[in-house]
Amino acid sequence: MKKIVNDPTNIVDEMLKGMIVSHSELIQRVPETGVIQRKAEKTGKVAVISGGGSGHEPAHAGFVGEGMLSAAVCGEVFTSPTPDQILEAIKVAEEGAGVFLVIKNYSGDIMNFEMAQELAEMEGIEVASVVVDDDVAVEDSLYTQGKRGVAGTLFVHKILGYAAQQGQSIAEIKELADKLVPNIKSIGLALTGVTTPGSKQPSFILGDDEIEYGVGIHGEPGYRREKLQSSRDLAEEFLTKLTDEFGEKEEKNFAIMVNGLGGTPLMEQYVFTNDVYTLMKEQNLTIDYYKIGNLMTSLEMQGLSLTMLYLEDDFYIEALQAPVTTISW
Repeated sequence: MKKIVNDPTNIVDEMLKGMIVSHSELIQRVPETGVIQRKAEKTGKVAVISGGGSGHEPAHAGFVGEGMLSAAVCGEVFTSPTPDQILEAIKVAEEGAGVFLVIKNYSGDIMNFEMAQELAEMEGIEVASVVVDDDVAVEDSLYTQGKRGVAGTLFVHKILGYAAQQGQSIAEIKELADKLVPNIKSIGLALTGVTTPGSKQPSFILGDDEIEYGVGIHGEPGYRREKLQSSRDLAEEFLTKLTDEFGEKEEKNFAIMVNGLGGTPLMEQYVFTNDVYTLMKEQNLTIDYYKIGNLMTSLEMQGLSLTMLYLEDDFYIEALQAPVTTISW
């Protein structure tokens, strides 16, 4: 697999250096760490932080800035950040009103973020958290007990970041998060595997005419492999899975996110978005907010995911539509 790298063992460090060089007006790096923090002036509000393994760019550092994350912790490629790095992020982001952690449901992430939370609380910092488990494809996959946390995590960043910006307390943000996460469902598919820097083979190999439904963002296996179908057929499979998970809802309003996994052109993402729109319209489901693009990727994987957020609360759409100052939203 051809990649534009120097030494694969230094790729995260060099990526973060390039990110800071490119966006020094918005973000800065805590020296000798994988922590990226925003440059915005602290105003005594709750700080929202997140993170995980690198290789999902622009997640998570691309969403650091006013209105979203106060800081992000970047681990090695597809590897959870260490507790000491997460603790450093908590300490530099804290403004006096507490720190809220958004954690994707991977065993390593949960263990390390919880350990950092305990260490921070020992230093007198109030910390609360939520675990995002939006992937409906499979349960108890590699690295995970229960459902995986995937692109829907970004809706959590956006809505909680707005709540923090509006001055909500850490208790209010915790209540909001616990109500929000069950309203977010995602599912993805792959047209190709993914190869980590330094590896000679992809995580899995698909035939030229094959796809795999339900893959994870680290190349974890999905629930079915079959021949490539039309975009409309793919959208129909996704919507059937997601709407079954939601069940009957009194209201029919949703936000959607079509997320490219790294190697899928925007042209194809927009074709798929139009199919989702058409199918939802046929089912009398309304889309009140769209987010399209490469947002939580898996290096160079060709594929995409669909996230649906049930707009149970008017605050959700208010938060999604609010402006932010970040690299990538």
